[in-house]
Amino acid sequence: MKCVIGTIAAALILAQPLVASAAPGDPDRRSELVHFTKGASSTVVKGRIKGYRYIDYVVHAAAGQTLSVEMQTGNGANYFNILPPGSSDVAMFVGSTSGNQFSGVLPADGDYVIRVYLMRSAARRNESANYMLTVGVSGQPLAATPAAKDALIPGTPFHASAKIACVPPFDAKTKECEAFVIRRGFDGTATVEVRWGDGLKRRILFVKGRVVAADSPEMFSVERNGDVSVVRFGSEERFEIPDALVSGG
Repeated sequence: MKCVIGTIAAALILAQPLVASAAPGDPDRRSELVHFTKGASSTVVKGRIKGYRYIDYVVHAAAGQTLSVEMQTGNGANYFNILPPGSSDVAMFVGSTSGNQFSGVLPADGDYVIRVYLMRSAARRNESANYMLTVGVSGQPLAATPAAKDALIPGTPFHASAKIACVPPFDAKTKECEAFVIRRGFDGTATVEVRWGDGLKRRILFVKGRVVAADSPEMFSVERNGDVSVVRFGSEERFEIPDALVSGG
């Protein structure tokens, strides 16, 4: 996934958070829901943090859409991370290593979190930062195929599951992972969710059989091995995803 900020055509407006509250059990965290006014695809959020306090800006978006975030700040130790749906701390983008600009296609439906924070060294000094976030969501969602056309696993949003060969992050050996799929057509467009224990997962978006996005901070590469897409992240993480899981049949 590229981390290059795109042009935001819509006029920028000041965001009005619908939710602003401290998270239970974490007095340093505040959560706000980013709201786009009717007809707008982007907005501006202004804020201030100090010390160890941080703010989670929640943006609801869908697979296939593009999320763009850019931050201007007066403190060089002020960054943001982006967390995929369901993650409490594992990020798909890390500002302190990649800079304060992000633009990428989203692999799954749900609430993405833009976490604004100070680096630990600055937090220990009780520094503060005033910042401005420009947040945009553009593009048409890739809707899930309805159950009437492709039956779901009962009680889930997934159309099918399979056991696949994998090498999860920080695990040097090939093992078996469970993979689930939300199909978004019958042309090889789908979100594959791979799980390997302790709630850890990787979501990968295929469009017409080609991998276009994932919720990993690592760049991906893809090799074809017969009817299997071998998707790699970094030098070790690997998932072997069969075409039959993605497309059905």
